[in-house]
Amino acid sequence: MFDLTRPAGHRPRTILIRRHSLVTRLTHWLNAFCICILLMSGLQIFNAHSELYWGQSGQYGDPAAFAIDAVGQGADMKGQVSVAGLRIPTTGVLGVSDVDGQPTGRAFPTWATMPSAQDIAGGRHWHFFFAWLFVINGTIYVVTSALRRHFSRDLAPTRAELSPRHLWHEIVDHARLRFAKGEEARHYNALQKLTYLSVIFILLPLMVLTGLTMSPGIDAAFPWLPDIFGGRQSARTIHFITASLIVLFVVVHLVMVVLSGTWNNIRSMITGRYGIEQKEPGE
Repeated sequence: MFDLTRPAGHRPRTILIRRHSLVTRLTHWLNAFCICILLMSGLQIFNAHSELYWGQSGQYGDPAAFAIDAVGQGADMKGQVSVAGLRIPTTGVLGVSDVDGQPTGRAFPTWATMPSAQDIAGGRHWHFFFAWLFVINGTIYVVTSALRRHFSRDLAPTRAELSPRHLWHEIVDHARLRFAKGEEARHYNALQKLTYLSVIFILLPLMVLTGLTMSPGIDAAFPWLPDIFGGRQSARTIHFITASLIVLFVVVHLVMVVLSGTWNNIRSMITGRYGIEQKEPGE
């Protein structure tokens, strides 16, 4: 522990506590990189057939639960998102992209996909490689965290933290941008614990399993896998939903990092040390 005591007078002293292990920091940054590549290459794959269905099969012309497409031709082409029959205009954002100066039907724009040009084969190569890297990296994190009792010691919420009154109090504090200070900042709050556990043990495994379900080779080896999700098209839809929720988690996570102290949070994920303010005895 490091003591960054300031000259007497005005501010409480700040101490640096050890918050993240080396393995946690390395796997965190590699996960962040993998998620970026997986997202962009996944959007490239989605662009090849920008409709989602429920069940065993689906193709253009079948009723879609979700779709991003374009209507009209030439300069009159308009983008739209369809959700359960509801059509939402999205021209300039989704559905239509400017390709070589011409409006072109394309679910997600070129800057959001990898590769940028329409190339489903290239997108699959990027996606599959980084998917396996993501799985291996995540497995290392889970195993080492279990051995270090990180989940039971740091992320398992107590019964008191799970009470509706306590959770509501934390929700209100977050809404008012009131973040933990002093000794309270040494530990994750209940909302953080529940969110991290949900992402680690629900969203990420679900995304991996639904991704595997879309592989004909995996389906041949494990023919019961598609049935778990109600069919390959259902698995594709669930895969898209879980990926979207993970993106939402990342966005909220980044916003909280900035609002609660950008440098302090980034430093903790680089050096492992997190600064907290501590009052002097008698204050």
